[in-house]
Amino acid sequence: MELDRISSLPNDVTEKILSRLPLREAARTSVLSSKWRYKSAMLQDLKFNEYDWRESQNREVDDYDDQIQTTFVNMVDHVLLLHIGPIRKFALFADEVATRDLDRWLTHLSRNSIKELVLCLWVPKYHIPLCVFSCQDLVLLDLTKYFLMDSNLTEVWLKPPSTFKGFRSLKSLQLVGITVAQNVFENLICCSPLLERLILLHCDSVTTLNIDAPNLKFLNILGIFDVVNLKSTLNLTDASIGVTIYTDGPNQRWVPDSWFPSSSSNLLKIFDHLPHIRKLAIKLHCLKYLSLGALPEKLPKSCEYLNVLSIDICFDDPDAILTALCILRSSPALQELEILMDGRKKLTRTPWVVEEQKCSCLDVSYNCTLSQLRLVNITGISGVKAELDFIRFLLLSSPLLERMTITPPQFPKPASVDGFPKLVKELLQFKRESKHAEIILLDP
Repeated sequence: MELDRISSLPNDVTEKILSRLPLREAARTSVLSSKWRYKSAMLQDLKFNEYDWRESQNREVDDYDDQIQTTFVNMVDHVLLLHIGPIRKFALFADEVATRDLDRWLTHLSRNSIKELVLCLWVPKYHIPLCVFSCQDLVLLDLTKYFLMDSNLTEVWLKPPSTFKGFRSLKSLQLVGITVAQNVFENLICCSPLLERLILLHCDSVTTLNIDAPNLKFLNILGIFDVVNLKSTLNLTDASIGVTIYTDGPNQRWVPDSWFPSSSSNLLKIFDHLPHIRKLAIKLHCLKYLSLGALPEKLPKSCEYLNVLSIDICFDDPDAILTALCILRSSPALQELEILMDGRKKLTRTPWVVEEQKCSCLDVSYNCTLSQLRLVNITGISGVKAELDFIRFLLLSSPLLERMTITPPQFPKPASVDGFPKLVKELLQFKRESKHAEIILLDP
């Protein structure tokens, strides 16, 4: 009799094998032998994807015309009813589930000491039930609202009870498109003392961003913010900060009044709380936000650990260029630099806000040495003088540079395509401080 090697594997190994199968296929292993009968019912990580379920059902109907389809809701109910033991992780991706079904499943999970909860939903109107806030063993909470053609058709609210004192064990929080009140968000952050990872994307109800999280190590934020305050983030090592504006109405290219600091500068206020940052991305209009207020030539405290930097720069805005140079001068350990050249016109100040522009594009001083820079990736180059000056500066200031990759816009105008050979010739003639520097130009 041939030895059944799979059935003799340790339980933790077979559980890892089953966890990598679609739940539907994992359940079918119960017919293999008596040893496998209850293994799928004891899986601690459960993932349900309604789209994948529909696809598998359609394939089966094609093969068996008399197949009676089980609904997605019935399948989830069946798995939860027959499940044996604890549920460590529950992940749900659904777009046609009734709110009463969601409430029933979450109530069941709240009684099982769940540690990771992932919900990605497209529902007309849904309030996360209060039972979720009783899950004090949660280590990871990921709430995402699907963004389809019209995001106004859906809304997911996060509103805890008045007695809620935070998640004592939470280390990772992700909110995407969720409606959460300003004070609720701030309390959620400061009352989760172990929080290490925070992702906040497109949560338009949060306009003043106050982050008070002493153990935070990873941060990814993107939204329409009036103010960005990093109150206690001294352990942050990896951050992506994206700030944008409303684009409706005649004043869509104006700098919001709320961005102007009352004292000092936005740049200093942010970087004072990033002493251990290793990887940083400054996205969309964030560089413009940082440029407002007094701008030093170099930060008072250098970013000694910053190795990887990504910046979106509008080269029509000299203040943005100066801010980028200030950050570069303050980053002695920088090894990788990524620049997205923003071809949009710069944001202008409203007529009633008076602040002198720091200089013109012609007056920018490029005195800086990037002694550790090795890799540069530049995307969206159009060939204007300010862009070429910046590239020339990078080549002359980087003695250890190994490779610079330059990519034109993805959808260039015909004129930029016609001028590409001239651009290539000009770039290849630039002097380089590094003898080993290689310039790679990708075709438009």
